[in-house]
Amino acid sequence: MDQHPDAKQTDQTPTPSSGRTDWQAVGARIDELVDMVASENTEAFDRKLVADLLASGLKLLPDGRDRGELKLMTAAFKELRYAYRVFGRYPHAHKVTIFGSARTPEDHPDYVSCVDFSRLMAEAGWMVITGAGDGIMKAGHVGPGKSASFGVAIRLPFETTANTGIHGDEKLIHFRYFFTRKLMFLSQAEAVVLFPGGFGTMDEAYETLTLIQTGKSGMLPIVMLEGEGGGYWDEFHAFARNALLSRQMISEDDTALYYHAKNPQDAVSHVLDFYRNYPSSRYVHDDLVIRVRRRLDDSNLEILNQEFSKLVKTGKIHQGGPLEQEDDHLDFPRIIFTHTRRDFGMVRRLIDRINELDAS
Repeated sequence: MDQHPDAKQTDQTPTPSSGRTDWQAVGARIDELVDMVASENTEAFDRKLVADLLASGLKLLPDGRDRGELKLMTAAFKELRYAYRVFGRYPHAHKVTIFGSARTPEDHPDYVSCVDFSRLMAEAGWMVITGAGDGIMKAGHVGPGKSASFGVAIRLPFETTANTGIHGDEKLIHFRYFFTRKLMFLSQAEAVVLFPGGFGTMDEAYETLTLIQTGKSGMLPIVMLEGEGGGYWDEFHAFARNALLSRQMISEDDTALYYHAKNPQDAVSHVLDFYRNYPSSRYVHDDLVIRVRRRLDDSNLEILNQEFSKLVKTGKIHQGGPLEQEDDHLDFPRIIFTHTRRDFGMVRRLIDRINELDAS
């Protein structure tokens, strides 16, 4: 008979080791191991991060973690290390993640639309990431071909092989866990394009929206696309407004976090336009630093201050060069302000406005 989950399990609960560990001595040994494998060019902070990782792993033993927990953490770390290594071979390629149903047949308008969109993105120099299954995932590989495709597959009892568009390629990565797989989908992408799908697609759509809405992920374009004659995303937008916005569970600006494209070319144009003047951003303490390819004139900067003052905690939106804490894109001007760390839907509108003003 199964025991109630709240019942005390004295016999089965592992206990931490009662012995005292000299962690200072362990730390010294860890530093020696790090020095053995690090190169002369490895920065001190990177060495510290790896040393902290090793120390955390060793502490699992005196913590008394059970074998299932140890297996989960070990497998997750191995998956992430390998996946980052594969993507790390293509550091400069722009990448778009495509989500959608594995059940979409090849003669469906959504499938055709996905083939066209992914082909156009490859022609623009981008690479495509999909889940490596059939349906929309296969369409996302057929369009650009293997050379411009990544497959991020999940091991499921009913899906044992990758689609023919990515099978056997070195850029096909297999994951045991959804959470590690989803991390790679989003951490490697500069755009996300959603096609109609079921629970999995909705999970991916809402997680992407939530991460950006809460500032836990960098800003990127989220595009909703489907085949000719479809009404899937119209229904999604109606639900967002009628069920969520009407109850003040999201803000009006949150609806700017996604874009419903009219067709594949419109979707491509939206993604490319997002990066017309805006390449990236980061925080330095509470300052949001937005890199731009071309400096805005003073009159356009004043427009930003008038329209987006709600985002500014103190001071004003101003322009300048790289801050001393930055080490990349040093040749780009910056638009800088102390952010309230709220209203990320409005931050998306700010980036759109920066791109619009650059074209004016």
